[in-house]
Amino acid sequence: MFNRAGPSIAMSLRARIDALLTDRPDLAYAGPFFVYLALLGAQSLVPVEWQWAAIVLRGLGGLLAIDLVVRHIPHWGKPHAALATLAGVLAAALWVVGQHWSDSVGIPRWFPLMPGSGDVTDPRLSLGTEALWWTTATLRILVACTAVPLVEELFWRGFLLRAFIDWQRFERIPLGAFTIWSFVGTSLLSILQHPANWVVSVFCWFLFNALFCWTRSLTCLIITHAVTNLVLYIYVIESGDWRFW
Repeated sequence: MFNRAGPSIAMSLRARIDALLTDRPDLAYAGPFFVYLALLGAQSLVPVEWQWAAIVLRGLGGLLAIDLVVRHIPHWGKPHAALATLAGVLAAALWVVGQHWSDSVGIPRWFPLMPGSGDVTDPRLSLGTEALWWTTATLRILVACTAVPLVEELFWRGFLLRAFIDWQRFERIPLGAFTIWSFVGTSLLSILQHPANWVVSVFCWFLFNALFCWTRSLTCLIITHAVTNLVLYIYVIESGDWRFW
């Protein structure tokens, strides 16, 4: 009896979650994103030498949340791998070139209406040892290319683009459906997620939204997002341009 109790509790919990997600399809698309954001806050609660553990926590937490909802996401679409890779490289280039241009013409790097600052610091200085730096950096890049594209694309493209068209019945709106309100509105909202690069964030979301409207594929956008993040991090480490870290 004791040996069966654990699996029985897990199965019961999974059944309850499945029932909730069946009644609330919005949670299947948005839930992993908010789980990830909640765990992201843990990084500010731990000493700098334990940042790697906080990164692992949010990465695994995001992936676990995806595992819980994946059966409730009926359509992922074709990968369009070549197109997704090309778009990812283009988005990374747009992010770098656009931010350099924005800085050169004097546009504030940090969105003026949000608290915070655009100060750029070298993260290696606070991490101390080279081994700790490379451990933290490697884990950060790994999470940015796995959990982050999954949770963000389900939320931004899978849910929010359609919710802007019909909030109450978003699941009835086809993936990639286009309206000016949803296309521009979600792009402007991306500022909340990227206040330190707000100008290029809007234009990057234009590109991502346009690609999604064309391909109607979450899989394609997940690959695109992962490639974008990977190329950006490679650029940052190679160049030392920490404004994109």
